[in-house]
Amino acid sequence: MVLVSGSGTNLQALIDASTSPDYGVEIVAVGSDRPGILALERAEKHGVETFVLETSSYADRASWDIDLAAKVEGFDPDLVVLAGFMKLAGPAFLALFGGRTLNTHPALSPSFPGMHGPRDALAYGVKITGATLFVVDEGVDTGPIVAQVAVPVLDDDDEDTLHERIKASERAMLVEWVGKLARENFHIDDRAVRLGGAPT
Repeated sequence: MVLVSGSGTNLQALIDASTSPDYGVEIVAVGSDRPGILALERAEKHGVETFVLETSSYADRASWDIDLAAKVEGFDPDLVVLAGFMKLAGPAFLALFGGRTLNTHPALSPSFPGMHGPRDALAYGVKITGATLFVVDEGVDTGPIVAQVAVPVLDDDDEDTLHERIKASERAMLVEWVGKLARENFHIDDRAVRLGGAPT
C-alpha cells in the first residue's frame, strides 16, 4: 500500500520495481488526501486500485484519521509506504499500522526534521546531508531508522539543486529497502530496525 499527495515519482519507482518477480512486492492500492494528482494517474495507468480521502470532507483530523486507517486496513497490507504523503499519521492509523509504515525524509535524521531539510542543511553549512528511511511513529521524522544515504553539499548548491540530488538518492534507497523489508521481514529492537522476524 502506498499513500501519496503529489506527482508520484517515488511511487513510479516502486511500481517499476514491482514488475520484477524477484522484487517480491505487490502494490495492493494507492491512496491520497488529494484528488486529481499525477500520482493517482500513475497508479491507475498500471491497474492499481486507488482511493481519495480529503481532509476537507471531515469535521476534524481525528475523524479523517479513523477513516484512513479503516480504508487502508481493508486492503490488508503488510507495509504502508508514505511516498510524498503530506499528512501526519494520527493515533488511529498508528494503532493499526505503527511499526510497519515507512516514510522518507530529505536529511540525515535526527538532523533537520520537518518540511525544509535541504534548506536547513544549507543554512547550517553542513558538508554532507542525505536522506533517511524510517518507521513512522507519532513524532515528526523521529521514528526508528531503517536506512540512510549520504549526499555531499556542493559549494554552488541552492535548495533546489541539493533537493533534486537528495531525491534521486532517496528514491533508490526507498526502492531497495521496501523490497528488502518485504522479502526478509523486519522487527524493531528498541530503536534498531533488524531484518528478519523478531527473536523468540
